[in-house]
Amino acid sequence: QVQLVESGGGLVQPGGSVTLSCSSSEIIPSLAAMGWYRQAPGQQREFIARITSGGDANSADSVTGRFTISRDNAKNTVYLQINSLKPEDTAVYYCYFRTRWGVYYWGQGTQVTVSS
Repeated sequence: QVQLVESGGGLVQPGGSVTLSCSSSEIIPSLAAMGWYRQAPGQQREFIARITSGGDANSADSVTGRFTISRDNAKNTVYLQINSLKPEDTAVYYCYFRTRWGVYYWGQGTQVTVSS
């Protein structure tokens, strides 16, 4: 069974930076895209960014300029770098991998808390 393991979350001061990572337990056949969502308490999950296996990336308008998504296909890993962190960035961040056939795999979530 494929598992996505997330790491890198924690307590960060406002204005700081954090890099999250998400790695698959095994090679996923026909991998097409990887991405990130986040969910704040009492809120629905919000799309953050996605990147194709070929390297084409996009992000939500609300986070463009502070969030950067990248990937290392050889390591079966997708990353999310967040700069200039704000308290409203506090949320659980979830990664996903998608195959060309529409199958999704999800990470367990990692907590990012932005507070002084």
